[in-house]
Amino acid sequence: MTLTLFSRSRPETGAIQRPAIIDIGSNSIRLVVYQGAARLPAIVFNEKVLAGLGRSLNESGRIDEPALEAARTALARFAALSREMGVTELRTVATAAVRDASNGGELLEAARAFGLEVELLSGDEEAISAGHGVLSGIPDADGIVGDLGGGSLELVRVTNGDVGERVSLPLGVLRIAGLIEQGDQMLERRVRDALTDAGWRGAGTGLPFYLVGGSWRALARLDMHLTGYPLPVIHQYCMSAEAIARLRRSLSHLSKAKLKSVENLSSGRIPTLGDAAALLQAVMKELGANETVVSAFGLREGLLYGRLDAAQRREDPLLAAARDEAQRLGRFEEHGDLLDRWIAPLFSEDDAAMARLRHAACLLADVGWRANPEFRAERGLEIALHGNWVAIDSFGRAVMAQALFTCFGGGLQTPEALGLLADTEALEQAKRWGLAMRLAQRLSGGVADPLRRSRLSLDAESVTLDLPAGDVPLYGASVVRRHRSLAGAMGREAVGPAIPGL
Repeated sequence: MTLTLFSRSRPETGAIQRPAIIDIGSNSIRLVVYQGAARLPAIVFNEKVLAGLGRSLNESGRIDEPALEAARTALARFAALSREMGVTELRTVATAAVRDASNGGELLEAARAFGLEVELLSGDEEAISAGHGVLSGIPDADGIVGDLGGGSLELVRVTNGDVGERVSLPLGVLRIAGLIEQGDQMLERRVRDALTDAGWRGAGTGLPFYLVGGSWRALARLDMHLTGYPLPVIHQYCMSAEAIARLRRSLSHLSKAKLKSVENLSSGRIPTLGDAAALLQAVMKELGANETVVSAFGLREGLLYGRLDAAQRREDPLLAAARDEAQRLGRFEEHGDLLDRWIAPLFSEDDAAMARLRHAACLLADVGWRANPEFRAERGLEIALHGNWVAIDSFGRAVMAQALFTCFGGGLQTPEALGLLADTEALEQAKRWGLAMRLAQRLSGGVADPLRRSRLSLDAESVTLDLPAGDVPLYGASVVRRHRSLAGAMGREAVGPAIPGL
């Protein structure tokens, strides 16, 4: 591993850590700067240049001069930006195009002139990092990762939180057009032979195929557009083999102008969409896979994940990110975990998956307090649905969104999009979570001690709030109303301290 320090002076203990990665790929060169929790740092800057380093490799074995010049310009800018941003650790890596090109050394020399020491990843190292990237964002992933770059395709078996067998194949998206030009069957034959020789044919039977790489993510964005999917979040979006076949048919008659109108679809990816779809269909057929799951995380996130120790890797990335968000935007740092413990006795029948979503919602229960009171419910909805969360699918986002919408004053309404993503039973339970969170916030004023000294309990007839004698004055009229709302939603009576006049 080669790390270049770009901070003007070595950061002091406790100073903001801002690691960054420059990824020199076969199609694009990208700078990503991170900050925040080690388990799932937030992206504070992300820029790419579609240099196309691998586009001429099939014909000449070299990176052509326009691509080299685009890369030099990008690397000069990214090195300068890293210095200006106070990046504390910068890792610069290059993959298949630079590795395979006869003149790849020219690019490495140019990078050194800008103060960048480039680590040339092997195909095996690419595959491991791609697998780690998927595990970082989908910890329970159990299937095959396919990381499609411009020059190569890495296949990786992931299961039980670890990377297993892997292989790197010369099937990058920039190589596919040349195969298709040789006849309709050439691509299928090349894919079949490559997977057979590597011992991977049929290896994906009954397993999901996790998609990594900009070209395959672009396909998913197009499918979301064509199907009217209500959530514009790519991570853990699923497509069946039938959906891939439908996409290929659609691409055959969609104009470039129509494709350019698709929201969030990079215009630079449009020329390779058809090739990416053809390759995906062929690979899925030979692997025996019938379903894809898109991962927003790949090689870069895998490089960060690979540096974590075992304890950090075991952290739940959803809870880690929600806790980090709460520390930045909430009023009281410890409040979310305590809030979850306080309301948990009412929801003992929640299974582990629902309890985890409830915990995440509680961690975020104070992040909307700065918003205009008229829009706090909408703020809660937006945070849950569109936040940069991982290890959560569309169902989970909808359930969290309903809980926060209700917690922030949205009442018992169900916003339309949520009903398309989760079932009624789960959303009704999320409303009850939201009402319980809302009660806790009003009782405690958002601080910890009143919750530590009080207790909620549930029986067949009532939702009971027990308070020590010294805290009875906290049980004011607004708290009583929220207590009654919660109990009513649970089909019970509210039982609390006796308050004269209430």
